[in-house]
Amino acid sequence: MITQKAKYALKALMVLADEKAGDGSALRIEEIAKRSGAPKRFLEHILLEIRNAGIIASTRGRAGGYELIKPAASVQLSEMLRLIDGPIAPLPCLSRRAYQRCEDCSDENSCRIRRLFAEVFWSYLVLIESLTLADLVAQPSVAETVLQAPAAV
Repeated sequence: MITQKAKYALKALMVLADEKAGDGSALRIEEIAKRSGAPKRFLEHILLEIRNAGIIASTRGRAGGYELIKPAASVQLSEMLRLIDGPIAPLPCLSRRAYQRCEDCSDENSCRIRRLFAEVFWSYLVLIESLTLADLVAQPSVAETVLQAPAAV
């Protein structure tokens, strides 16, 4: 499950990608917040993280603001989720970048829980790693439906 913070990050990136595809001007944080529906104070922290990752740039001054500096097709959604939310694996023993052995597991090779979740996770990983910001922007109706859908139980 992705956090609200990740949803705000993706929505802000969609706004910046749309702007880049249009006239390409930098957007002030107030405008990004308005278009994305993200609270400005929360968005400031999110945009700082994304800027530090080299995906967007910020410019000071009257004509300043934030702009997407990487092509939308090169911004992987899986990397954005990891950047904002941390590891995306359902179990620490399945994580590629934040692997940790489960404290209650004596043998990973025979762990049935690990085996089942590994199958599900690898299927998810193949799909999520193939998606980019360009895919999200290209399907606004799907993206808006997914990002605004009520939580499933």
